[in-house]
Amino acid sequence: MQLLSSPASPFARKCRVLLIETAQDDIEVRDVTASPMGGDAALNAANPSGKIPALVRDEGPAIYDSRVICRFLDHRAQSGLYPENRLWEVLSLEANCDAVLESALAITYEKRLRPENLWWPEWFDAQWTKIARSLDALESRSMPMLQGPLTMGQIAVGCALEYLDLRHGDRDWRAGRDALAGWQAAFSARPAMAATAPS
Repeated sequence: MQLLSSPASPFARKCRVLLIETAQDDIEVRDVTASPMGGDAALNAANPSGKIPALVRDEGPAIYDSRVICRFLDHRAQSGLYPENRLWEVLSLEANCDAVLESALAITYEKRLRPENLWWPEWFDAQWTKIARSLDALESRSMPMLQGPLTMGQIAVGCALEYLDLRHGDRDWRAGRDALAGWQAAFSARPAMAATAPS
C-alpha cells in the first residue's frame, strides 16, 4: 500500500503520525504535489478531488479523507486509537481539529493563490474567528480528553496546532490558552510528532 502524502499537509501528517505510533512500517509514504488548481496525476487518479492524503490499497480501491484513512489504519493495526467507550468524543475532537485546519488552509490558499491586491481581509478574519472559537473550546472543554492513553483526537490536536505555528505563527494562538499551549509543548516531543514535523 501507498499513502499519498505531502510533508507540509497537516491532514496527511495525522496519517503519518498514526503509522509511526502503530508501527505500520509496511506502508510506503509517497510524497505528491497537491493544489486546489490541480496536482499530481497519481493523486487525482486515487482521489478525484485531488486532495491529500489518499491511501492506495492492494486489496481494493483507494480510500481518502484523512479521517477515513485513520479509521482504516487504526482498524488494521487494532491499535485502539478510537476507543469504543469514548468514540463519539474522539471523533468530535478530530472533526473540530479538521475544521481548524480547513479554515487555516483557506487563509493560506487565499494568500498563496491570489494577488495581494485581491486579498479579502474580512475572509481572513472570518476564518480566524472559527479557529479561535475552536481553540477556545479545546482550552475550556477538551483538556480532559487530551490526557491519558493516546487517541486519534490527541494526534489531530497536535497536528492542527503545529500547522497553525507553521503557517500562521503571527496570530499567536497560545495567547489566553495556557493549558492548551502547555499540552502542545509536551505532545510535540513525542517521537512520531518530531519525525513528521514539517520543515
